[in-house]
Amino acid sequence: MNPANSLKNPILDIAARYWEDERYAAFRACYKSMRVIDDLIDENRELSEADKEEIISKLYELQVTMEKELAETRSKFKIPYWPWEKLANAMIYDVDHNGFKTFKSFLDYCEGAAIAPASVFMHLCSIAKKDNGYEKPGFDVREAARPLAIFCYLVHIMRDFEKDQKSNLNYFADDILEETGVDKDTLKQVAEEGKATTQFRNLMKKYYSIAADYKNKSRQMLDRLDIEPRYLLSLEILYSLYMQVFERIDVANGNFTAKELNPSTDEIKERINSTISTFSR
Repeated sequence: MNPANSLKNPILDIAARYWEDERYAAFRACYKSMRVIDDLIDENRELSEADKEEIISKLYELQVTMEKELAETRSKFKIPYWPWEKLANAMIYDVDHNGFKTFKSFLDYCEGAAIAPASVFMHLCSIAKKDNGYEKPGFDVREAARPLAIFCYLVHIMRDFEKDQKSNLNYFADDILEETGVDKDTLKQVAEEGKATTQFRNLMKKYYSIAADYKNKSRQMLDRLDIEPRYLLSLEILYSLYMQVFERIDVANGNFTAKELNPSTDEIKERINSTISTFSR
């Protein structure tokens, strides 16, 4: 698989650019380190047992290295280390598995692949700057980040379906594939031909419904989140840009091609401006 898609997504960077330079630099340092861990797996998809052992060993070495390299940034911004540990665990899962037998196992994987990096983003949005430095958030950052992280990840899976299948990557859980009558050959066929079958539409309806539930939970979380407006705006931009993709998903008539589901640069700019102009807190 290609783990932690969110680490390769410019939407996070777009949202973080509304912060002051010091906080944005911390974001860049943290996400660069997570990309290093992510890329170690992404560059080694076909692995022998010996390769797997070597990759896992390198992952543990990287954890030690990253903990040292980020010590100053993490100390200054009061960032806990668990997100890097969770991300590494997800990467280790990728070494030993190819896909997900159940949607529950996918959600477990999300703890490292999506929620961990999202929690760092949420943490940096939520710390308050005081005269003597930064103050930790007064709430559970991981729980606050969870619904938005999963919503975004599910949107990724639907948006990038065509590209992922053509790269021999699959993120749909086996139990949901079986439930909706879709096999791996059908996924390949739809991606290659750009024409959805009835069974594939049922699969996308299922994922769309699950994503809609996490969308609603994300909206509720953002509405009650008590942080400085500047940083809440960046979360609203993040949410809005994923909503822009979500709104393009037509489970009844669409064919789920990359062309259908990816907004143009102008559309993205327009959505950002609209989000900013209507933001109030």
